[in-house]
Amino acid sequence: MRKILVIGSGKSSSYLIKYFLDKAESENLHITICDVSLENAKKLIGNSSHANAIRLDVFDQKSRSNAISNADIVVSMLPTRFHVEVAKDCLVLGKNMVTASYISSEMQALDEAVKNKGLIFMNEIGVDPGIDHMSAMKVIDKIRDKGGDIILFESFTGGLVAPESDNNLWNYKFTWNPRNVVVAGQGGAAKFLQEGKYKYIPYNQLFRRTEFLEIEGYGRFEGYANRDSLKYQSVYGLNNAKTLYRGTMRRVGFSRAWQMFLMLGMTDDSYNIDDSENMSYRDFINAFLPYSPTDSVELKFRHQLKIDQDDIVWDKLEELDIFNANKMVGLKKASPAQILQKILMDSWTLDESEKDMIVMYHKFGYKLDGKVQQIDATMVSIGDDQTYTAMAKTVGLPVAIATLAILNEKITTPGVQIPISKEVYEPILKELEEYGIKFKEKEVPYFGYNPLNI
Repeated sequence: MRKILVIGSGKSSSYLIKYFLDKAESENLHITICDVSLENAKKLIGNSSHANAIRLDVFDQKSRSNAISNADIVVSMLPTRFHVEVAKDCLVLGKNMVTASYISSEMQALDEAVKNKGLIFMNEIGVDPGIDHMSAMKVIDKIRDKGGDIILFESFTGGLVAPESDNNLWNYKFTWNPRNVVVAGQGGAAKFLQEGKYKYIPYNQLFRRTEFLEIEGYGRFEGYANRDSLKYQSVYGLNNAKTLYRGTMRRVGFSRAWQMFLMLGMTDDSYNIDDSENMSYRDFINAFLPYSPTDSVELKFRHQLKIDQDDIVWDKLEELDIFNANKMVGLKKASPAQILQKILMDSWTLDESEKDMIVMYHKFGYKLDGKVQQIDATMVSIGDDQTYTAMAKTVGLPVAIATLAILNEKITTPGVQIPISKEVYEPILKELEEYGIKFKEKEVPYFGYNPLNI
């Protein structure tokens, strides 16, 4: 019996655990699910005889180490900041490990020791990061194998509401951690390359510098820049690329409306508001506006941000019920970002009958045989329900497939790594297609930087 330990049973774990349970008999697997909430873990296991659930506090080193020592491979579905503690135990105990999260500097520092022990610590193998890496490298390697040279690479991903559940003016609902949505883009300027020039977008301008994208059958989207696109230049081997840009997708118009919250300071998470628990939503909004003995909160808001009464942005703001004097914040010593998150969750939480959607879009510009050409690759995944969401599917399935591939010694290269080698991405992308996660590639006219004109 081969033992898989899954630490964490949050929303992204449903498909991951289902995959293991579906494969348990044929692959001789037993799955142990650890979580601080035993109820969450048991719910995902159901009545399966191939799995068990245990309560685990990840900060309890002894219990954590005992659980890891009994496993053949460990999957950490914890928040990024907790992975390194699990990784250190895996290193000491000689266990391979898989996570969906970005590699932290602390995780990267373990690389040499992991290689020396012949272990595999696979990271960034969810959706973004993960499927974006693998699908991009597949096309990049295909172009290089033909003798082509990449001069442009752009990549966008969005966690959105499915078209059939898209019923608000923002064309958006939370499909992953709401906090990450509210504080997105903070912590420094977005950095990228555009036609050979380094470009920087400060946070206060991020949501006004967007580009439009079209996905066949799903309409128009907009993309805004991720924090640091440049860190993948050497990772992807794109040192000759003149344009390198990674971004987040939303429906057109979202970013302009979101900018209103940013301009007033409501996405700030750096300080707490006094007496916030006794504030109404209207009080919270008014706290950021100038005093006036006569003007209403609505009028001050419009004047402060120069929003016309017939502007669709105003309709979007009113739809969120942010001026309600009877709804209470109810959060003690909360930051503006925490209060805004609570307000948004009233309107942007998916109902039980609603579905989410993942969209991904890559652009590849390249030189080949004296010509400049472009390939666009797109992927759309729609969730099944509130348990088996598109987010859970696209995060959990790559993690699960990689875990089994490592267990079956189909992936053997040791080290702290991400899924950019053919050894990793070819079999995983092929299997993902069986679950409907498939990219459409299309040759399109090239409109970007053209080195042949210089």
